[in-house]
Amino acid sequence: MMRIVLAAGVLIAATSFDVRPVKAVEGPWCAVISLGAGNVYQDCRYRTVEECQPNVLAGNRGFCNYNPRWVNGPGTAGGPRAHNKRRAQAL
Repeated sequence: MMRIVLAAGVLIAATSFDVRPVKAVEGPWCAVISLGAGNVYQDCRYRTVEECQPNVLAGNRGFCNYNPRWVNGPGTAGGPRAHNKRRAQAL
């Protein structure tokens, strides 16, 4: 019986310590949704403002806002700042 408990403990410990990299779930755009009484919720999983807008317009009172925690890494779609830089260079 003790061997089974020990083996189960080792198996649980081995599967609990997974060290693979985790894919980020936040994107450059947040749906800022009003919960009432001055409380808001930020759902920051959208890559573009176009992805965000239907979630705000679907009956939730709120707006889309640039994610202040977003760090634009290599190979990721740029947020509004990248777009503005390109536009400023063209002028």
